[in-house]
Amino acid sequence: MTELAQSLRDRFALVEDGPIRLLREAAFARFAKLGLPTTQDEEWKYTSLAPVAQLRFEPAGEATVHEIDRWTLGDGAARLVFVNGRYRPDLSSRAPDGAFIGSLRTALAERPELVLREVARHADWQRDALTALNTAFIEDGAFIHLPAGAVLQAPIHLLFVSTAPGKPTLSQPRNLIVAGANSQATVVETYAGLADEVYFTNAVTEVVLGENARLDHYKLQEESARAFHIALTQVHHGRDSRFTSHAVALGAALARNEVRALFASEGSECTLNGLYMATGKQHLDNRTLIDHKSPRCTSRELYKGVLDGQSRGVFSGRVLVRQDAQKTDASQTNKNLLLSDDAVVDTKPQLEIFADDVKCAHGAAVGQLDDNALFYLRSRGIGQEAARSLLTYAFASEMVNLVPLGPLRARVRDLVTSKLPAFEKLKEAA
Repeated sequence: MTELAQSLRDRFALVEDGPIRLLREAAFARFAKLGLPTTQDEEWKYTSLAPVAQLRFEPAGEATVHEIDRWTLGDGAARLVFVNGRYRPDLSSRAPDGAFIGSLRTALAERPELVLREVARHADWQRDALTALNTAFIEDGAFIHLPAGAVLQAPIHLLFVSTAPGKPTLSQPRNLIVAGANSQATVVETYAGLADEVYFTNAVTEVVLGENARLDHYKLQEESARAFHIALTQVHHGRDSRFTSHAVALGAALARNEVRALFASEGSECTLNGLYMATGKQHLDNRTLIDHKSPRCTSRELYKGVLDGQSRGVFSGRVLVRQDAQKTDASQTNKNLLLSDDAVVDTKPQLEIFADDVKCAHGAAVGQLDDNALFYLRSRGIGQEAARSLLTYAFASEMVNLVPLGPLRARVRDLVTSKLPAFEKLKEAA
């Protein structure tokens, strides 16, 4: 057992009873064997978890939280609030009828057969150390179960708020979304910090889509500037299902967002959109895997990064087309804008094709602001910093405008422009 694993075992008690006790024990044994990944591992080549390994995290205690309005999406959304990984019914709103939307802890107690059918069967805790760690300490999170034919008009907002009063804390929310045949829903995950504190969020979301199910999924990461954030979204596609993801990463000192999609049946579609903006010494890592296991599936992927200061961005996107996945249609694009000489981005698009009747493309680009465009704006009386901010927003706004959910799009736009002070002043002057 590694020193970190022993430390966690001493500080965090494995739940000794309940329907997933054996799963927890097996997952912890696997994490103890694997340990935290290092830069010697190919999948972590550009991201070092050494700062995480040096800290000794404590369980997060009860926290008093009142002000959550700045993160809400309005009265129309069903809201589930989690503070330090634990469900807070007093801060949550009533879920709509026709579906189970609530705490994973409650679902395990009241409807274990629904949870056990899918939990930990898709996210690979045998291979991935952080997923194993999350699985070992499954305690709470969101459970959403949509019966066949259920269509929810209002979005479901999962709000995860973290706090660490005086000591680094660790929370590990586990979310399970099961969408029955012909069902449809919109789910928003927001991760935020109450203050500029050191804490670690290690989240896993499993999404299981039945035949012809559709899920629009949004993730907004605006953690504390000193926080660590690791998250995996694992999607299992049923026949003719549709999954659309919009991931926005703006906060945390070090963050990694991973999305994996498996086309288990034919005729499905997956769209992954992402925006990451870093400054100072932030490190934002994005990793995707789209596994075309079945024929006649379509995937589209567009990620954009904006890096300033001494920040570092990472994009590693893999599209795997297996031998039997004929008639695959896949495209992947990553574009990055470097605003300073010290900013760095590592981009690694991968396309692996083992079928012969496919239409696939991928590409990546890294560049700086266009000097001619800057000169044009300067010649029109716009200052240097305002011109740079205006062009930067133009680059990022494509991803902002791809978010169809109005309240969330407005929130993302405000967060993006807040990172461009000169752009804010330009708007006020106009």
